[in-house]
Amino acid sequence: MILYSWNVNGLRAVTGKGFWDWLSACGADVVGLQETKLQPGHEAAFKDVPGYRAHLCSSSVKKGYSGVAALTRAEPLAVTLELPDPKYQGEGRLIHLEYPDFHFLTVYFPNGQMGSHRLEYKLGYYDAFLAFCQNLRQTKPIVACGDFNTAHTEIDLKNAKSNQKTSGFLPEERAWLDAFVANGYTDVFRLFEKGPGHYTWWDYRFQARSRNVGWRIDYFFVSEELVPKVARAWIASDVMGSDHCPVGLELAL
Repeated sequence: MILYSWNVNGLRAVTGKGFWDWLSACGADVVGLQETKLQPGHEAAFKDVPGYRAHLCSSSVKKGYSGVAALTRAEPLAVTLELPDPKYQGEGRLIHLEYPDFHFLTVYFPNGQMGSHRLEYKLGYYDAFLAFCQNLRQTKPIVACGDFNTAHTEIDLKNAKSNQKTSGFLPEERAWLDAFVANGYTDVFRLFEKGPGHYTWWDYRFQARSRNVGWRIDYFFVSEELVPKVARAWIASDVMGSDHCPVGLELAL
């Protein structure tokens, strides 16, 4: 089973940059998308995706903001939108698909760079997400993917020293990822690649992508009981169309 995750930085924009060709060629069974930037008036155009069923969760609080989607070949057993806590609903940040063998979550975590109130919201969202995963995990394993908006370790971004005080690499954000791992969730990319220089987001400025000055903030995590089923995990850094690139996971189910 092949799964992909991609922050598209605007679904309407990326469809004009080769998205449909990529989707038809990638062989994915499920694709989680983040930062779709759709709103209720625009969602209808993406309901009929060749070979896939589209599940959409858009922001109801701000136009052209946030939003996630899940494209599925096989119909899931159930689909739910957003976290259970009303405090973390409305921004269109999470879709949960239940499959026979696992729970699939595509999530777009908040960005903490807009001030202390948003950093607080981001950290609260992190905690609510972990609690949600732990509850779901009582019934079957977890596959969680998306833009976590934090580089975990110093090898997960090019300029670690100069970003020590930047949201996305703050000690408290990284500590949550430590806690997530400690609770039994595995960053699958690091099962196959231990070294630096592998990124998933590059600033549009300063020719950052061509110079590979980036951050690895897009992940697949699986709960540890699913690790034996992980066949491979990769970063598709050659796929253009967004300031992020897709990341992939293959499960031997």
